[in-house]
Amino acid sequence: MYRQVDDFLKEWSHASKGTLQVLQAVTDEKLGQSIVEGHSTLGWLGWHLVGAIGYFGYLAGLTVPMLGKDDPIPATAAEIVTAYENATEAIKEEVAKLTNEDMLVEVKGLMGPTERGAILRIFIDHQTHHRGQMTVLLRQAGLPVPAVMGPTKEMQ
Repeated sequence: MYRQVDDFLKEWSHASKGTLQVLQAVTDEKLGQSIVEGHSTLGWLGWHLVGAIGYFGYLAGLTVPMLGKDDPIPATAAEIVTAYENATEAIKEEVAKLTNEDMLVEVKGLMGPTERGAILRIFIDHQTHHRGQMTVLLRQAGLPVPAVMGPTKEMQ
């Protein structure tokens, strides 16, 4: 759980930069890559990460743009990257307006009232989980995997 606004902002800067690197590694031709037929694709996962910013922002009581439930996955990887960059900036700007006391305020949660700082922790964990899934799919697609959390095969 985050108790200090600056702690979230520092971690968000690092986490979103890593996710952006993963999103930028996706090509239009590989947006449909999935581990098995009918499962989450690179395109779906990337778009889900964009949407999650709005959803977790909403849960945390922040005013950030949200995707509609039926908003289609963009046709190009570049559109997902741009949407992610815009959403990343929006959440950063909103959290920067908070005080440290605001991080302790109970807001809407996944299962009921939860402290804002806990929602923001779950948000980053959620992003990290899906980013990891995407790195596996990048490897399966024959695309380079960026060194987000440490060296990758491409760095040998």
